[in-house]
Amino acid sequence: MTGSRSYYRRVTQDDFPRSPAAPDDAGPTGDSTVALAGAAESTDPETADVATTDMGTADIGDAAQPEKRRRGRPKGSASTARTTRIVELTLTVAEGADGEWQAELKQGAAWISRGLPVTAASVLRAAQELHAELADPIEAAIGSAREARAARVAALEAELEQARKALAELEG
Repeated sequence: MTGSRSYYRRVTQDDFPRSPAAPDDAGPTGDSTVALAGAAESTDPETADVATTDMGTADIGDAAQPEKRRRGRPKGSASTARTTRIVELTLTVAEGADGEWQAELKQGAAWISRGLPVTAASVLRAAQELHAELADPIEAAIGSAREARAARVAALEAELEQARKALAELEG
């Protein structure tokens, strides 16, 4: 290979950039230790990434060779599969502007069913069977929808009575 840096030569102190705070000389004895950038500060051989030696060289024999990957599951490791499965279903029940109730069921991001017509009574029964905290607000919503429907029926009956009177005057 050509060039001053070969992948097969030892790493020396000259290979590392110097920080402005670092002294220029190695000390009175001329000995110094060099660690690779980002190496662990620990002296424990299990946690240190690079073994440092005297005379400004670093032994990187193990770090230069990638770890050989073994087949199969590592010994002593637990299974990565989840032991409990979570089923997430989203049931949406909504009343349209016309007073018709519709149900939609979604699992995760996928729709299972959409726009199924349901009755208000079945919505209330289902909510009562699930939990009282669900049933109370749904019953209040159905009650207000019922009152709005009753007011609409009364308005339509009054309009029908006016139309009958107008028809009777024309025939009469």
